[in-house]
Amino acid sequence: MTQYRGKWLSQPERILFEVADQIATITLNQPEKRNVLGDEMMAELRGALLEADDRTDVHCIVLQGAGKDFCAGYDLVGVYNGMAEDQSGRAIQYRTVNQTLDDDSWRLERSLDATMTLSQLHKPVIAKIHGNCLAGGTDLALACDLLIAAEDAKIGFPATRANGSPPAHMWIYHCGPQWAKRLLLTGDKVSGIDAARLGLVLDAVPADELDAEVQDLARRVAAVDPELLWTHKRIVNLALEQMGALTIQRLAAENDARSHLSKGPRRSRFKQDMAEHGLKEALKNRDAPFGDGFVRIRHR
Repeated sequence: MTQYRGKWLSQPERILFEVADQIATITLNQPEKRNVLGDEMMAELRGALLEADDRTDVHCIVLQGAGKDFCAGYDLVGVYNGMAEDQSGRAIQYRTVNQTLDDDSWRLERSLDATMTLSQLHKPVIAKIHGNCLAGGTDLALACDLLIAAEDAKIGFPATRANGSPPAHMWIYHCGPQWAKRLLLTGDKVSGIDAARLGLVLDAVPADELDAEVQDLARRVAAVDPELLWTHKRIVNLALEQMGALTIQRLAAENDARSHLSKGPRRSRFKQDMAEHGLKEALKNRDAPFGDGFVRIRHR
């Protein structure tokens, strides 16, 4: 792991941070875990984003994942095994997940703080999406300013089938109400190329061209003065705010917390499978009724 030391980020263990040619590249760097998001990863990511935003030698930020995936989602093993509980033996007790609406909402709001930092930065962020971009991975990606995907990327929120609702919600602002419902009501995924057709991402390119495509776009963006970049980003984001985007994020987190209290059969089965058989079996049983889990766009 890199031993970077800066004002906002010091010796990260789960993030790589590099700056070259006025472009900061932030890499989710736990490929052995498919770059899943836990409290530590989110804290380091927020620090890296603020570090890039504060540095005067950075004009543009690229967010990517190491290994085979951009990000496979939230750390369900940690959540369902009581990650939030204090295991140190000390008298300190922290809020837990899936117990009370208040505690769960509080934790989801703290996670949302890190996610929405992406939209609050003054500098534009390009998401470079390859492999799996699922659940929490889509929360991160859809909060970025520009999204470029590999054509064979897998994008979706399968957790809506039994686990909850996205705690961040930018779906409707990218692909409209019908496609947002189509994807969330089923948890089905789309390929990168179909995501581009829906407007969920800006563009999709062959996987072996993704690095060059994103680098070229980042280089073009970075050629503009940061003061102008902030002006352009801010006015578009203010328009989103006028459409309720900030309020929807808060409501999405609260709605997810409420959904965690569901005692429906599919959610109960998932929790039981996690406790008795582990994540792999729980996911297998959750997703079995949905086949390969893809929605494919027909072209006429």
